[in-house]
Amino acid sequence: MKNFRSAVEAGEFLITAEVAPPKGGDPAHMVKMARLLKDRVHAINITDGSRAVLRMCPMAASVILLQQGIEPICQIACRDRNRIGLQADLMGASALGIRNILALTGDPIKAGDHPDAKAVFDLEAVRLLQLIEKLNAGIDSNEKPLTDGATDLFPGAAVDPQSPSWSGLQRRFERKVIAGAQFFQSQLICDFDRLEKFMTQIVAGSNKPILAGIFLLKSAKNAAFINRCVPGVNIPQEIIDRLASASDPLQEGIAIAAEQVKMASQLCQGVHLMAVKREDLIPQILDLAGVAPVRSLQFSGTVNSR
Repeated sequence: MKNFRSAVEAGEFLITAEVAPPKGGDPAHMVKMARLLKDRVHAINITDGSRAVLRMCPMAASVILLQQGIEPICQIACRDRNRIGLQADLMGASALGIRNILALTGDPIKAGDHPDAKAVFDLEAVRLLQLIEKLNAGIDSNEKPLTDGATDLFPGAAVDPQSPSWSGLQRRFERKVIAGAQFFQSQLICDFDRLEKFMTQIVAGSNKPILAGIFLLKSAKNAAFINRCVPGVNIPQEIIDRLASASDPLQEGIAIAAEQVKMASQLCQGVHLMAVKREDLIPQILDLAGVAPVRSLQFSGTVNSR
């Protein structure tokens, strides 16, 4: 049996993609997009209230993918749950066969569609990773034993190689490694010189795979919107101009994403593809980048214990 964890441990070039859960009770569109990616990625990220926008809970969406024979990476954010709720969800995830967890602090409430909601933030990403490590060791956050067995979770974390604070980036990365992160998925990458510096000066020696975030830009307007509204992102003007002058901006965006996949493959151990509302185009990006389909996964929803 082959799965995301074994691919990480084998040092394979990793491919993941992001799919949003539905806003409502019908998962048909999410399932359709995920099935198009089934043989092209090692696992599919299910977001947890990304940008603080209401969606189906990621655990339920992840179980639906498991039922389709698709391995999920379930994002868990600290924004909406205290440590009791987080531990309850993590134990539930393990019991349901959801193994891969991306530990996130979470986007601020004010950024989303329920700005008057109350944020929790009892923990943040590093402490959530520490909590997962405890649960995997068979104890809870109070150092009390889990009387009905330890969890079996494979935790990862987010990283932003383009962070303006180099010392802060290094400190945060090292803390996440120490806290137990087994893989890292990056924010949207445009500056590949910066990514190379991050890989050689911070990641080197950690033995943890980095998956570079590759975002499908659909038009110059889309790129400008991301620059304006997504903190920390700076899409170069040359890319915006290239999209603006293209006869078919969407196809140009696919070409740009494929070029970025190729660049990332020379620097790190994987790519994490984000194509909001056009996940069906991810196979085209991978084909153009020369990335072969992932070998057939006979995935049963379970993994070997660590």
